[in-house]
Amino acid sequence: MADYDVDLFVIGAGSGGVRAARIAAGYGARVAIAEEYRIGGTCVVRGCVPKKLYVYASRFADEFEDAAGFGWSVPEPTFSWERLVAAKEAEVTRLSGIYEANLLKAGVAIHKQRAVVTGDHAVRLADGTEVTAGVILIAAGGGATRGDFPGAELTISSSEAFDLPEFPRRIVVNGGGYIAIEFAGIFAGLGVDVTLIHRGDKLLRGFDEDVRDEVAEGLKKRGVTLLLEDEIAEVAAVDGAKRVTTKAGVTLDVDQVMLAIGRAPLTVDLGLDATRVMRDRHGAIMVDASSCTNVPSIYAVGDVTDRLNLTPVAIREGHAFADTVFGHKPTAVDYTNVATAVFATPEVGVVGLTEAQAREKFGEVDIYKTRFRAMKATLSGRDEKVLMKIVVDAATDRVLGVHVVGEAAAEMIQLAAVAVKMGATKADFDDTVALHPSAAEELVTLRTKWTPS
Repeated sequence: MADYDVDLFVIGAGSGGVRAARIAAGYGARVAIAEEYRIGGTCVVRGCVPKKLYVYASRFADEFEDAAGFGWSVPEPTFSWERLVAAKEAEVTRLSGIYEANLLKAGVAIHKQRAVVTGDHAVRLADGTEVTAGVILIAAGGGATRGDFPGAELTISSSEAFDLPEFPRRIVVNGGGYIAIEFAGIFAGLGVDVTLIHRGDKLLRGFDEDVRDEVAEGLKKRGVTLLLEDEIAEVAAVDGAKRVTTKAGVTLDVDQVMLAIGRAPLTVDLGLDATRVMRDRHGAIMVDASSCTNVPSIYAVGDVTDRLNLTPVAIREGHAFADTVFGHKPTAVDYTNVATAVFATPEVGVVGLTEAQAREKFGEVDIYKTRFRAMKATLSGRDEKVLMKIVVDAATDRVLGVHVVGEAAAEMIQLAAVAVKMGATKADFDDTVALHPSAAEELVTLRTKWTPS
């Protein structure tokens, strides 16, 4: 690749792009990376990290309230949105700096500007600089989908929600997936009057039905108003507020309207028309198992490919790409049994198949399920339950899926995912000695098969 300016040029310094750049540089490749916004990408700057910080903030009100049941007298707490935003920004800046420092340490040249593809081996920077590369990796990520109804320009996405100049007293959140549910829980926990509008009859499409029902019930207990099977028809500015009118005829006056109705790959105006790179009807770059496009010199990883849009998956794809292309160790990412969490309140952690998916694929399955009051709630008096569900192949006893809703569900599911990934059986779960007292012990003490009443 000596005929090119660099061996690898990465467009996008998010989780997948940064990992690919660092690993490729470690193999001796000459690497450059371009980022038009802030190094770290969606996860670090306007996604997972700040979202989790805000989730923590939203749960402290519960902690203060629960403390009374354990003998504490807590003065009336107050909340400062400005202090939370500032603290979040400081942490995001710190993490972004670490990402940048690690790239520089690896010898990666950083261009803090937009880059577009101009050919199979060429990119152009915003300042007009042309760079040739033996391989181009596109890791530009995805962005929020905007609404197409009148007044959509008056709405915000999750990106803007992190840095609102004024804390809203009333908000409409539109959507039924991860982002919508997480932000509905965040704002509700911070004392905002929240209405969640979703066009479907249930939240969290694709999750197990018991999980979907449990999350909806949990949101309602936190004071979130659910308007299901409805959509926003119009948003208008009225007397300093935003007036939301739904297709079902509901009218709401709120301070903010946040859309979380989907995300799309950021491939528009990326210069791909200058190549033969194929995209699907949603704009996602089509790749093979090694993340290579139909153009041998151009690869893509992360949300821009719309495969499994999770940060750890993008990181794994970026690493596998570098191992394959520059480490000469062909590596493919395994997308089966990838654990995921929804940082709602109640929290969700799942891995493997839902009950419906398991029945469709394997026929006969055994279900082990429990719903119980967590030990902490016995003294706090909080009306909060934990749901656990294990889906088992009746023929082989292999655990096909584990689903948890409740406090620390994400922490539990990460370890359960190891067992599921290894092909553990229900007998293996049963043979594991429980850790008592803990909520997690229920995963290894469930003995009775659940049957519909």
